[in-house]
Amino acid sequence: MTEQTMSRRDRLRAQTSAEIKAIALKLMAGGGPDAISLRAIAREMGMTAGAIYSYFPTRDDLITTLIGDVYTSAVDAAESARDAIPSNDPGGRILAWAQSMREWALANPEGFRLIYGDPVAGYQPPNDGPSKAAGLRACTGLTDLVAAAWPTAGLLQRDDRTYVWDDFDPDLVAHVRELFPDLPPVALALTLRVWGRMHGLMALEIYGHLRPLIHDPATVYRDEMRDLVASLGL
Repeated sequence: MTEQTMSRRDRLRAQTSAEIKAIALKLMAGGGPDAISLRAIAREMGMTAGAIYSYFPTRDDLITTLIGDVYTSAVDAAESARDAIPSNDPGGRILAWAQSMREWALANPEGFRLIYGDPVAGYQPPNDGPSKAAGLRACTGLTDLVAAAWPTAGLLQRDDRTYVWDDFDPDLVAHVRELFPDLPPVALALTLRVWGRMHGLMALEIYGHLRPLIHDPATVYRDEMRDLVASLGL
């Protein structure tokens, strides 16, 4: 078998895999996460069940791959927007990350719902793999934003709540402490709070709750992010 034949086969396999994932997201858009079914995808593509299982042996394998792809796409966009802002402007980098995530979510609502919405019934995420790696990458990006703001933001944190590392997931703690050894536990708590403020209005908009109430959701989101940056002393 020639290299050219193998290359063509690989291209066809990649195209079919991409079509399977696209149809899975389309099914999810119409019927929610539980509508993702390998047999339903096979029917729509005119494939046999056996043929589609050669790409994704189980539904959970497909969902894991989808989550990894979606997360990676979101973080790629956010990191690119952040890195377009000078490193000495932590407030601007936070705003760029937040705005990019909102734009990505509006362009990929099914993907947003898959990683930030209702869990897929019966799905058991693996302990490692692309979805876990992409999730840690997103957390790392947010923690990096907080770390850059910490010299100012840390002075503004209330001292009536003391966080300790045991308050958080051990895998997350190990990851954060390896990359940001000087950050205290309260900074990780602040990272989660920043994440919550970034995604709160975004989730309301994606799930259709915000637009009926305001003609331009982008305005209220932008104001919320500016208030977030101000609350960090930036």
